[in-house]
Parts: sequence; structure tokens; C-alpha cells
Amino acid sequence: MKKLELHWQILIALIFAVLYGSLFPEAVQYVSWLGDIFLRALKMIIVPLILASIISGVTGIGNAENLGKLGIKTITYYIATSLLAIFVGLLLVNLIQPGVGADLGLSKQVEDLSAAKDSFGDTLIQIIPVNIFESFLKGDMLSIIFFSILFGFFITQTGETYRTPLTNFFDALFEVMMKITMFIIKFAPIGIFGIVARTISQQSDLIHLIQSMGLYMIAVLLGLFIHIAFTLPMLLKFIGRVNPRKHFHAVATPLITAFSTSSSNATLPLTIDAVKNNSGVSTKITSFTLPLGATINMDGTALYECIAAMFIAQAYGVELTFVQQMIVVITALLASIGAAGIPMAGLVTITIILSAVGLPLEGVGLILSVDRILDMCRTTVNVFSDTCGAVIIAKTEGETLKIE
Repeated sequence: MKKLELHWQILIALIFAVLYGSLFPEAVQYVSWLGDIFLRALKMIIVPLILASIISGVTGIGNAENLGKLGIKTITYYIATSLLAIFVGLLLVNLIQPGVGADLGLSKQVEDLSAAKDSFGDTLIQIIPVNIFESFLKGDMLSIIFFSILFGFFITQTGETYRTPLTNFFDALFEVMMKITMFIIKFAPIGIFGIVARTISQQSDLIHLIQSMGLYMIAVLLGLFIHIAFTLPMLLKFIGRVNPRKHFHAVATPLITAFSTSSSNATLPLTIDAVKNNSGVSTKITSFTLPLGATINMDGTALYECIAAMFIAQAYGVELTFVQQMIVVITALLASIGAAGIPMAGLVTITIILSAVGLPLEGVGLILSVDRILDMCRTTVNVFSDTCGAVIIAKTEGETLKIE
């Protein structure tokens, strides 16, 4: 009997987790530790995987000209898809107007917004680490990526005596990290069962929240659906010249994992594995674009932040002008770039947008009640966009893929 594919195993675990969390909320503590162990295992490998992946990718790219071309293509894709997502969100929130007549009584106390005080300029400055080992310790992805690109580039500038052993070392380190990743992935269904069961058990008043915040949730979910079902597949078909359905099937495992964990970073090892082995993208492209994408390419988050800011403005009866709405668009783009690939990171960065157009930061409390559900969906869109970017860039580099 043919063994069940991993994404089907995860999907079955997801269904059982929903049932378990709904029917036995008091017993969730007996299985939630499975999810904690799985997430800790994934987080354990993220920093060494990103370091090895990017350095291996940059040394594989070769000279500065090739690195520059690949970098420009990657950043262009990230900005273009994020802007497309934001404008879809802006159109929907103006058509549906979910905030008009919203129940302000749903506000919750918001804590720990200190991370939002850094301006975009400060974020750019902090990309350069003062102590790279401190960045490793804290898991500061932008600093790690910056250092890895720099380190990999200057390996290519050294003499043959040093370049060859260093290149071989980081190639070997990357292969070892992928072997560890494959081992951890085998336990994904069990881990996701624990994560989702706990999440479901905590949504005690889910039906009331959906009734009260229904229009807001519809606006966000519809925007995310349009982006993942139409915008990105169109880019795959007409720019990447590949079969969108085949690609979606190829990356099913990281997508379901992203939905379950709400973390682009935690899903990164699975994303690299799926895009490389299932879609057929080379190590050179996957090891450079995907770690970068997991950190700064947040289409779903950008769309959500735009809708959430407009929803809060409508709920408070604030009429935003066209210029203010454009400020929301630009700030949503910049804030999504700075958002960490961790659960609920968008809640922190949305305060940047609210400050930019003079809306009260307390408005975040309006959307806090349903954010966990939407976070799962927008993370899935973020990860799918990363995989599409890797495929499209690979095709522009002349690669032949398995999903054509």
C-alpha cells in the first residue's frame, strides 16, 4: 500500500487537532507539549540553516555582477507582489467598509508594542550587526542575512587556496542542515496536532467573534484568497511559464505547516526542501531567495495591515483622504518588510501604520480578538509568495523545473 504523502498526513493531523481541541479543551495540556517540541526543533536549526544556506548560495552565484542581478530580481519581485497585495486589500476595504458600525466594545488591552517604536530608518541601520554572535543568539534574521551575504561574497574574492575549502565547508554544512531538517519534518504531523489543538482550545468564544467581526474577517480572507488563488498563480503562469497547480501541490507541506505554526521562519526548512526537491529549483536560487523571503517578503502581512488600518479608521469614524490612504499603502509595504517571521508579528508592525496617519494605537485592540485565525492565513500567503518568487527567478535564470 502506497505510503500517505506528508502533506496528507499533516492535513489529517490538522483535522483531528481541531476535533480534539474543540471536544476536549481541558485535556489539551496532555498533547500541547508535542507542538512545543516540534517548534523548538525547527527553531533550533533556523540560524545555522540560514547561515549555511545563504553563504552556500552566494558562493554558488559567483561574481558580484551575478549576485547583483539576482538581488535586483529578488527585491523587485518582493516589492511588486507586496504592492499588488496591498492594493487588493485597499480596494476590498473601501468596497466592503467593514469598520463602519463596528462594535468598539470588542477592544482588548494591547501589550508589548515597544518593538514598533523603531522607524524604518532605524531598522535599516540595525541590519548591520554590532556583534554577529549576539545576532545569532537573538535570532536577528536581517543581521544574519546581511552578514551571510557579505561573508559569502568575500569568499568568492579570496584566492583559490582559501576559496575552495571554505565553499566546500559551507556546501557540506548546508547539506547536513537539510538532513537534520528532513529528520525533523517526519514528526510534523505529531507536532502540528499539538499546536493546533492548543490554538483551537483557546478560541472559546469563536462563534461570537466571527459574528461580531465577520465583515472584517471576510475582507481580509477574501483579499488573501485573491492573492494566493489568482495574483500569484497568474505570475507563475505568465512570467514563470510553469504550471501553478503543480507548484501548489509541490509546496503543500510547507503551506500547511505555515498555516499551523503562523511562522514563516519556522516553516523555512520545509520550504527550502519542497522548492528544491519538489519544484526543482536549484540550490543556488533557493538558498539565496527563500531565507531572504521568509524575512522581508510578507505579501499576506502587507495586505492584512492595510485592511486592518483602514478598518480601525472606519471604526473610529475617521475619513482618510486619498493621500492618507497612499501613506497607508507605502507604510504597509515598509512595515511588512520589517515584520519578523514569527506569530502575530503583524500586530506589532501595524502600530507604525496607525502612527503614520494619526490613528489611535488602542485601535489594535479591536482586531486582537480574531488575529490568531487571520495570522494563520496570512502566513500561508507569505510562504506561498516566497516559493513563487524562487520559481519565477529560477526561470528567469534559465533553469528547467519539474513543474513545467
